[in-house]
Amino acid sequence: MPAFNAAKMTNAGSSARMFASTVVTLGCAFLLLMAAGIGVVVAITREANRLEAQRQGERIEAAINGQIKLSELRLERLVAAGDLPEALQQPGPTTAMLQAALKRLGGQLMDFDGAYISGTGGAVLAWVENQAAADHGNTDGPHHIEALQRGAKSSFVATVIGDEVTPQFGAARSTIVADGGETLILTVIDLSRIASFSSDGGPKPVSFVAYRHLSNTLMSDLAERNRIADIQLVHTPPAGPASKLGLRTADGKIGAWLTWSPARPGDVMLRRFLWALIAVALLFSAIFVFVVQRLRASAEQIELRERQIQRLAGQDELSLLPNRRSFDLTLDQTLAHIHDDGPSLAVLLIDLDRFKAVNDTYGHTAGDELIRQVAVRLSGAVQVGDTVARLGGDEFGIIQTHSATPAGCAALGERILASLTEPFTITGAEVTIGSSIGIAMAPRDGTSREALLKLADTALYEAKNSGRNRYAFFESQMNRSMQLKRMVEDDLRHAIDNDQLMLHYQPQVSVDGSTIVGVEALVRWQHPVHGMIPPSDFIAIAEERGLIVPLSEWVLQRACTEAKRWKGIRLAVNVSPIQFRHKDFVANVIRTIAETDFDPAQLELELTEGVLIEDADAAEAAMMDIRAHGVGLALDDFGTGYSSLIYLRRFAFDKIKIDRSFLEYMEATGESAILVHSMAHLGRALGLRVCAEGVETAEQHRFLQAIGCHELQGFLFSKAVPASEIDRLLGLDNPFAEILAAA
Repeated sequence: MPAFNAAKMTNAGSSARMFASTVVTLGCAFLLLMAAGIGVVVAITREANRLEAQRQGERIEAAINGQIKLSELRLERLVAAGDLPEALQQPGPTTAMLQAALKRLGGQLMDFDGAYISGTGGAVLAWVENQAAADHGNTDGPHHIEALQRGAKSSFVATVIGDEVTPQFGAARSTIVADGGETLILTVIDLSRIASFSSDGGPKPVSFVAYRHLSNTLMSDLAERNRIADIQLVHTPPAGPASKLGLRTADGKIGAWLTWSPARPGDVMLRRFLWALIAVALLFSAIFVFVVQRLRASAEQIELRERQIQRLAGQDELSLLPNRRSFDLTLDQTLAHIHDDGPSLAVLLIDLDRFKAVNDTYGHTAGDELIRQVAVRLSGAVQVGDTVARLGGDEFGIIQTHSATPAGCAALGERILASLTEPFTITGAEVTIGSSIGIAMAPRDGTSREALLKLADTALYEAKNSGRNRYAFFESQMNRSMQLKRMVEDDLRHAIDNDQLMLHYQPQVSVDGSTIVGVEALVRWQHPVHGMIPPSDFIAIAEERGLIVPLSEWVLQRACTEAKRWKGIRLAVNVSPIQFRHKDFVANVIRTIAETDFDPAQLELELTEGVLIEDADAAEAAMMDIRAHGVGLALDDFGTGYSSLIYLRRFAFDKIKIDRSFLEYMEATGESAILVHSMAHLGRALGLRVCAEGVETAEQHRFLQAIGCHELQGFLFSKAVPASEIDRLLGLDNPFAEILAAA
């Protein structure tokens, strides 16, 4: 069914969306967890690398400082232990003497690349370099002389003693000197205490300066001793901030940088534990995949259950047809595409005839099997695309969309009637039922689901009332009839509650017509708008709408109250089958008699054969109980049923009433006369009082008097009249003498 499938697809899509949303959420959580883990690992790795680079820089700086300190100590020992001080302490030492002293020290300057002695104005008095000495007059001299002299000057630290500035003696000072593309470590010792040169008659300070290049050999040695790879000296700022160390010159500026390939313990640790990290990632991935698979399985189970629920919610479990909910959804969806000038559809409501009899005779299991077989036959009677549904009980519905014309609907109705009239085999026995069908069409009769179902139900009711096993189209007069029924139902309930009904009484006279022996109470309704409504119009509606019990109780109450003043006159009150089958019927009758203080011997309840058909045992028990309280019983409409003789033999009636239909066309020698004569003779033979209804002519009166009837009732004597008219008639000695004489 379109709506049913749409509902299932909607729920299946909901499950798919829920599964996708859950997977996306879990996937995002998994990715966030993995990203957080990777971020932590990367952060730990970077921090380990940074800390190690910092430690390496500190070790290199400490190594450079240690190298400088070692150079200072060695130079101080060299100056103190050598013959240089002796040469300088000679009066008026010459440069030759100093050059000779430096030459003798040359073999002890292995830790330096060169050394020189500077005097007044920074003049080089003597120098030695790479084991080779030369006098100061040669063009070749110490390399980087200007840079060395600037460094030498900046290496002295003055000590202020009082007001005199005195150079500190004996302590070596070092600095780093950059000259072009070379960088040197310069170590200087003040020799002014042990040597004095005059210039213009005044003494001048003398310095001993040793220097050493920061060479590749020194860098390699530094790298090897400190276990740091690839230490290099560069003169341009390197890019790596964590693997460089600036060397500051005498003027405080960075003149060169030491760079190296930093150790990366974080990377080593990462490589070492990479497989473990991969294993953890794979484990988490496996867990994620497992969870997703479980979620998928759960989602599939949920979807399957939703489909089952939808199937159960939209399908009748017994017949396997769509149920009322699915029928309504499909009808709404189909009606949404119906237009005044477009294709039409028809709604057929089908009610099975005699289904209850099958249930009662063969049991509910047989009834269920009958429902299943009816569903199969109905499905075979419609065309592809039409909808067959079980609406409940023995009621089915069809939405006809193909050939939904009056002729097409009639043809479908004929097929259904023919199919369901064929015998069904139930529990080994053949069962024959019928069906009644009501048809409403859209847009001719209506365009809403509620209207079409209501109108089809009205047509179904008409088909039932017309004799069953037939179909009926909705017609406008049916709607007017239904409106009348609704009006009658609403107003009748109000009339009963507010005591707005009245009773008329039709006399029952002795066979000679001279005496009133009883009256039959008949209800009348004077409607304030529609005038007098005959009982034939509202009694059936009261039975159909569940108002017959309160109506019958009102009639009995009012009749007993009004007839109490008619002493010796029997009061006949009709009892409907529905009222008689009520569980409190006998108790209500006895209570009414007690409340009105009516003589039960004057009360006579008229029952029809319909009272006795459904449950003879229960009816017999109720009748015995009623008779035990002194109330009389009459069998009404005698002769119209197929088993009246059985009822007379089994049930204890006091009177039979011959139905008016036997007198309507009766001739003295005709068949009706013979039947009436036989019924009167039978009643007299059984000791029952015999009353003939519908007496309208003198000939009928004389015939009934001749065959021995006891009582007569009909328009010949009187129609049903108000209680006041009964009072007047009872006041007369022979109230019908003039009427009989005139007839």
